[in-house]
Amino acid sequence: MSKYNITEIKEKEASYRSAISPELMDELETKIDEIIIVKKKFRDKDFSAVELAKLLGTNARYISAVTNLRFHLNYTSYVNQYRIREAMSILVDKRYRNLKMEDVADMVGFSNRQSFYAAFFKIVGITPREYKLQQIQFHPSIAVEPKKRGRKPLKKTGQKAKAKV
Repeated sequence: MSKYNITEIKEKEASYRSAISPELMDELETKIDEIIIVKKKFRDKDFSAVELAKLLGTNARYISAVTNLRFHLNYTSYVNQYRIREAMSILVDKRYRNLKMEDVADMVGFSNRQSFYAAFFKIVGITPREYKLQQIQFHPSIAVEPKKRGRKPLKKTGQKAKAKV
């Protein structure tokens, strides 16, 4: 192997990860979940780790450390998993069946269709369009037009409908 000068890559532990106390890590984990999931900040395409850190009164390195150590994902992947879950719900919802993929991507917080497709494929293993078609195949009721509510038209009998007094 000396011919190709191949050396084994050693993973380095980032020093800032060990600088965070377990108590602070627990607190940040809870607050990150609260803001990203409960307050649905994952839908905001401009909400970055830096903005989250400012909101929590900490720094972006700590946000990165918590998402890496507690969620086993980087910040972007952590946020994207919630965006994709939301997109999957929208794609099978009858009310949104006529939306374009660009609109779905925008609703869940992606800046463009390409990043939406890439993240969706990475997480789900198929494209959003394939997912939607697959769900329609297994659940045909998804494709059915929802019934419109409202008044039934009056029968045409030649007489005007009398108002009840």
